[in-house]
Amino acid sequence: MVIVGAGLGGTATAVRLLQFAREPMQVVLIERRPEHRSAGVAYHPAGNPWHHVFNIQAGRMAMFREDVDDFVNWANTSADRTGWPPEWRGFEFTESGPAPRRIYADYLADRLAEAAREASEGVTLAEVDGEVVDVVVDAGDVRVVVENFALPHRPSPGGEAESPPVTVRADHLVIATGLEQRALAFATEVLDHPSFVRNPYSAAGVERVLGVRPDAVVAIIGTLLTGYDSAALLLRRGHTGKIHMVSRSGLTVRTYPPDHRHEVLDLPAPRLRGDYEGPGHLVQRVKSEWERACAVVAEVYPGVAPVVVTERVAKSWEPHLPELLQRVPTADLRALLDEHGSALATLRVSAVAYTTQMVDVAMSGDGQIAVTTGKVSQIDGSGNGTLVLTVSTPDSTRAIEADLVISNFGREPDYQRAGEPFWANLLRKGLAVPHQRTGRGVEVDGTGVLLGPGGVPSGPISVVGGPREGDEIVRHGRIGAFSFNLAAIKNHSVGVAANVLRGLESCYDAKAGDVTANFGAPAREAFARSVSLDVRRMAARRRRDREESALRLDESVVTVCDAMARDGQVPTTADALRFAVNTAATVRLNDLSVTPRDLRSLLGLDEPTGPIG
Repeated sequence: MVIVGAGLGGTATAVRLLQFAREPMQVVLIERRPEHRSAGVAYHPAGNPWHHVFNIQAGRMAMFREDVDDFVNWANTSADRTGWPPEWRGFEFTESGPAPRRIYADYLADRLAEAAREASEGVTLAEVDGEVVDVVVDAGDVRVVVENFALPHRPSPGGEAESPPVTVRADHLVIATGLEQRALAFATEVLDHPSFVRNPYSAAGVERVLGVRPDAVVAIIGTLLTGYDSAALLLRRGHTGKIHMVSRSGLTVRTYPPDHRHEVLDLPAPRLRGDYEGPGHLVQRVKSEWERACAVVAEVYPGVAPVVVTERVAKSWEPHLPELLQRVPTADLRALLDEHGSALATLRVSAVAYTTQMVDVAMSGDGQIAVTTGKVSQIDGSGNGTLVLTVSTPDSTRAIEADLVISNFGREPDYQRAGEPFWANLLRKGLAVPHQRTGRGVEVDGTGVLLGPGGVPSGPISVVGGPREGDEIVRHGRIGAFSFNLAAIKNHSVGVAANVLRGLESCYDAKAGDVTANFGAPAREAFARSVSLDVRRMAARRRRDREESALRLDESVVTVCDAMARDGQVPTTADALRFAVNTAATVRLNDLSVTPRDLRSLLGLDEPTGPIG
């Protein structure tokens, strides 16, 4: 197994593969930026000062949906706090409280190391530095071309000299490249200017932000989470100068209540069926139904804080959106997503008070922070070291002069514009095609397998994370960052790892078809118990616990076979049943209709199983 990208998506998938595998296998985890290993751009320490905290609560950051308290427990009991600043060294993390983003890299690295230690016999992990630039699918396997191949903490094979590319053969490839950065057409003339920060989540970007003089005028492009991070960082280090925050929408981030806990509400389905009559009509219908849903929440769930009502409604609408989106023509769907992207982002997620309160006070108090609504159409040097932003609206144009300009991250959803050799080669060869309906990400099937032209699988290649954004929107109704962030990645990692292993391991047989179609009552009961046992096996982090569950599972599968025989059904193999059981267990682990906390209870993972036999 080769995984391209060792950030959150790649690390989470590697952990699940190491957990789920029952037969010998090597997981090769390749990362082109060593500082991003087990972190990615979102969490690596060099680009995240201690004041950068998760926008959501610490209690929602566990990488395991079935173990919602895992991150908070790790941070309180297992994290190495050596070198932590006083503010955090004695801090007790809580479900609803903040946590610094930079410690997440240690959390992911610890969980990866644990998974490698507790893996079944013959299941190993190899971490590799290098950039994957090309892929060749040949005779059922994948040849992965890696430049600058090296094992971490060891010199490359060529020493100081540039070494030739290395080709790694894989039975399956997982693409987990994370988010791609957008090219900024309005800033082409100033990308190398010392007063322009292209990436605020890089070591160089952080250094420039922290190095600006306290009374400098600063312009931040973006008024959502990236903008808030940059503004809060400036304010916490004592900035006194004017801060301009500029975006086309002018929308700002809302603040979670202090005791916020994720919840899924049972709300009426939106009444959005009927003929499609154009984007304007659709928007009006959606707004009307949205107001109705918000009123229902206020009446039926009066305890829900008003600030998170929209989040609750958006979550409840997810199962209903795919049917609606099917009726929207492609051109209109793309235009709607582009036009309303910022609004969707703010409806679906807020941020913790640790970040927002300081920024909001500076906006509403003495006006130190000014929000400007408009499109940044051009940035030019002034000749005296400052930069001038041209901000355009349909009715006017204004100029903002600043000593420092901080860009937002600028995520690129169109992989034809990604600019990386890896994606350029995948698209050129037809191994990947842009997502047809949304133009966001690439085409995949329901299990995350990469699709080429005509919807045909490109080979043994799967995808997790950002490249699946468009598919998440139209298949699952996920909107805003929930189409590519941690919440989606948790499910991708489970689904991809399980699906890949069902195709590779000899204990599964996919050729038998649906063996559950004509189950009698005894077989159904035995099958349900088998599914529960497989869920427990997949969720177990200790090798001994997995092996015990696997023994119980094998016994239970035999019970299903016996029940089928007594019912007079056509006999099937244990391997075919195991395939069906694991497929059902994967669905249960990825149940999106409940919260992670409710999921653990629903799965019965804290209940004893009794003795074997």
